[in-house]
Amino acid sequence: MTDTTTKTREIPAAIILTPAAEERIANLMAKAPDDAIGVKLSTPRRGCSGLAYSVDYVTEEVALDEKIVTPGGVFYVDGASVLYLIGSTMDWQEDDFTAGFVFDNPNAKGACGCGESFTV
Repeated sequence: MTDTTTKTREIPAAIILTPAAEERIANLMAKAPDDAIGVKLSTPRRGCSGLAYSVDYVTEEVALDEKIVTPGGVFYVDGASVLYLIGSTMDWQEDDFTAGFVFDNPNAKGACGCGESFTV
């Protein structure tokens, strides 16, 4: 008799969130609008290098988006952006002068001088 059970393996997330990024997501969700179901990362076309990172609240799930459940809330990666972000690490950094998400993206081939946009 042939074994017909299908074995599945867990697929790793397209992007790794540091503990600081997860904590920031939790902080954002704690003060999110009532209709927000999570936070979403996308890479819209803008800036001098072509693509930029954008993090926004989302109010509905999109089937093609990657869903990452964190202790403080749900984090989505835009389905159209996943290919630009595979293997990336997202961190939250702040100091006396700036605060923001910082990305270590192995797919980025270049970035603009101000760091606002990147190219793949």
